[in-house]
Formats: sequence, structure tokens, C-alpha cells
Amino acid sequence: MDKKILRVGLSSLAAIAAAVLFFVVFAKPASFRGTAYNAPYPVAPKIELARSNRETFHLSDQKGKAVLIFFGYTSCPDVCPTTLAELKLVVDQLGDKANLVEVAFISVDPNRDTPEKIQQYVNQFNKDFIGLSGTFEELTPIWQDYGIFRAEVPHDPGSNYIVNHTARIYLIDTDGNLRLSYGFQTPMDDIVHDLELLLKQS
Repeated sequence: MDKKILRVGLSSLAAIAAAVLFFVVFAKPASFRGTAYNAPYPVAPKIELARSNRETFHLSDQKGKAVLIFFGYTSCPDVCPTTLAELKLVVDQLGDKANLVEVAFISVDPNRDTPEKIQQYVNQFNKDFIGLSGTFEELTPIWQDYGIFRAEVPHDPGSNYIVNHTARIYLIDTDGNLRLSYGFQTPMDDIVHDLELLLKQS
């Protein structure tokens, strides 16, 4: 074999090997885009609330699925319907993986939101979404555990009021741990990306 051809061949192999080594050493692994909790990941606080069908929803029963939780209320004029509409698009983009994701909408307005009313509300976005409410006594520790701020604000006319509240989506992994959260109007592509990465790692 011609020595020149041999040298060229060996140089090419060396260049390919160097490129592969560089990729292995320096390429960054795929990373989450939401706000991440530090490992060891905290176990998601307990949620046990009656559903509209009178069965009790236990968050602990959802292991094996990723769960997206958002706190809001059915009389919300803007943030809640916007977020639920975006979560519908997130689930739609997951395709066949959608059955591995649960979406729960939990009320911050138990005076007006019965389990039946909140389930009817979420059905308008996706019939697989879960609407949950309860009494103040049942909901208050859940709000506190998830760091949810809420305050009723009088709103004319009459005795109507709005509820100012924390607007974050919480992502719980398939082992029941808090993994990520997202602020209002986080691009839905970021949430889809994180869900697909999380499900792939599970």
C-alpha cells in the first residue's frame, strides 16, 4: 500500500476518533428547562380530595405517571383558562405518551368551586383533566405545602370578588417526587420537552 495513502487514512481515523472523544467528553446532556428542585428530590406533599364522582383522589395513587398540578379557580378571568388551554396543547403534543401524564386543577376558591363545578370546568379543556376542590379545612394545608398564596379581593359590581393566587405549574415525576415548576406563560414547548425527557428517564 502506498505510504502516502496509509498516512492519509490514519490521519482521517485519528481525526474521527478525536471528534468522537470531544463529543463524549464535552457534549452536554439534555437538561430540563423548568425550575428544578435539588436532589434528593422532595416527595410531593400529600393530596387527598373528593372528586365529582365522590371517589377520593390520592396523589400517591398516581405513581407511574407524571403529574402536572395547577392551582386556580373557575371564576378566574384570565390566568387559569389560559394555563389550562396551554396544558391541553401540551398533552396533545405528547401523542401516545399522553396516557402517562395526569393534569390536576385544584381550587383556591372553595366557596364557589364544588368538585362538580370544577370538573365541569376542566372538561371544557380536556375531559381527562381532573378538577379537585374541598373545604377550606381540607385545602388550606395543601395550599401551604405547595407554597400557594391566595387572597380574595373585592371586585365591583356587587359582592363579586377575584382571587389573587400563585400561578405556577408543578411537575411531579413518576416516583411521586417534586421535580420541576413553571411560572405563568412558560412556553409550552419547554414543558413538553421536560415531560418527554422525564418520561424517557423513568
